[in-house]
Amino acid sequence: MARAKTPSDPAELERLEWPYGWPPPWRNDRLVGHEQAERTMLAAQQSGRLHHAWLLTGPRGIGKATLAWRFARFLLAGQDQGGLFGGAPESLDVPADAPGRHLVDARSHPDLFHLRRSLNRDTGRMRAEIAVDDVRDLGGFMHMTPAMGKARVAIVDAADEMNRNSANAVLKILEEPPPNAVLLIVAHAPGRLLPTIRSRCRRLTMQPLSEDTVVDLLGIHAPDTKPEERRALARLAEGSIGRALELGAAGSLDLYREMVEVLATLPDLDMPRLHAFAERFAKRGEEANADWRSLNYLFDGWLKSLLRQAALATEAAPVVPMESGLQARLLSTASPDRWMAASEEVANLFARADAVNLDRKQTVMGSFLKLQSATR
Repeated sequence: MARAKTPSDPAELERLEWPYGWPPPWRNDRLVGHEQAERTMLAAQQSGRLHHAWLLTGPRGIGKATLAWRFARFLLAGQDQGGLFGGAPESLDVPADAPGRHLVDARSHPDLFHLRRSLNRDTGRMRAEIAVDDVRDLGGFMHMTPAMGKARVAIVDAADEMNRNSANAVLKILEEPPPNAVLLIVAHAPGRLLPTIRSRCRRLTMQPLSEDTVVDLLGIHAPDTKPEERRALARLAEGSIGRALELGAAGSLDLYREMVEVLATLPDLDMPRLHAFAERFAKRGEEANADWRSLNYLFDGWLKSLLRQAALATEAAPVVPMESGLQARLLSTASPDRWMAASEEVANLFARADAVNLDRKQTVMGSFLKLQSATR
């Protein structure tokens, strides 16, 4: 078997690792909506009792990794930057010309370690998991003497991607924390981590961003989107700017409109319209895979919104105009228990389609038919 060509250009390697059109966390100097979390970390550092390990938790795409990099940048290049009148620093901001800052932004600082999925040299693609060999390199790094300053800093992004062996290797480091070293662990679903990892970290829970904040950030990172599209993407993303940017780049708003148009024909279901919608998922290729991933997220989110409305008797703001009143009408056709059962059946259908490579078109057809059956 021929060995895949491995990129040697650092910029090309970074594109494999961060294939998006907005800045990666290590070069993003803008963090909005998490001022309290920043103040907590700054106060811990200024107290002289900085915990050796932090677990930054919250939904994917809300800024956890960006905060980790801001704190790492501050610890390695910003601690000597005084605030007004030369006092203690008032924020985690680090001037662009601060000594060592450019090394942190380039991920080449000798006292910095970035643990993430690495490149598979045989396939030329990023590995699906964080390998245990990479964690062993982290262990050696943490026990070295700082080369340029007072501390060594390591960022794990994201801990959800560690397998059992790599998680146990990180646990070993936490059990014997070296002096003058800080470990910043980003986790989207901390409940999946080993309890012993969670118990050895100071946990900082970050909340989803407000809808207005996501709209404002879309204007900065995706200025070509129309104002009404930014609002719709913000509602779909549920407080995650990362998710909003991904949905916008994938054209998921149009996909959502089409999905709602089919849902609006329930309980009778417009079968020709459903066939036409499902047909797009019969294709293969990267674009089709992106549509499929978007549909998984959009359908799941719509069903959860339906069940929330059933439980709280409060209608969420519509993402698209056609959606206004739709969920209330559908909830009037069947009991909440029937909708709950149908939602679970749809989730199982999508999970099986991914697990055993079921026909995607038939999965979509079957999912809508499951919802129709709830109304009868």
